[in-house]
Amino acid sequence: MDWRDNMFRVGIYTNTHGVHGEIKLLPTTDEPSRFHKDLPLVLDTGKEPIPVTVSSVKFFKNMVILGFREFPSINDIERYKGCDVLVSREHAIPLEEGEYYVSDLIGCEVVEEDGKSVGTLTEVLQTGANDVYVVKTPAGREVLLPVIPDCVKNVDIESKKVTVFLMPGLL
Repeated sequence: MDWRDNMFRVGIYTNTHGVHGEIKLLPTTDEPSRFHKDLPLVLDTGKEPIPVTVSSVKFFKNMVILGFREFPSINDIERYKGCDVLVSREHAIPLEEGEYYVSDLIGCEVVEEDGKSVGTLTEVLQTGANDVYVVKTPAGREVLLPVIPDCVKNVDIESKKVTVFLMPGLL
């Protein structure tokens, strides 16, 4: 099991900010307000993960300015520019009923209500109006399923199974 399996990307370190080790973070989370002092994060260097703790947070335009206790100067943090910034599952924003982490959905078997297999969920597209599940069929085709109550009937993360009703025209 890879250490990233229980981590979620919440941003990308795009640049430094000032001389006191602060970074500009492009948030990749739906909730940029999730960042707060003392939040434990991880810099994904591609090799060894670097655990960090948020010491300061500011919001500027579409960016989040973060300081870390472990990096008090620009010289210490600059080399990690471009790294993904991750949060552990235990420090992630709690989900509401009927919400799922995308990483938990990927790989789920998608079946019709009668149990007939449709394929494997490979991607979730976030379109604004509603999400869309991308399902790869055994024949290699992609099926796009809108995540609406008429189509997605049940999601069972524990058994990695999504039950759907295939509305006319979806296949």
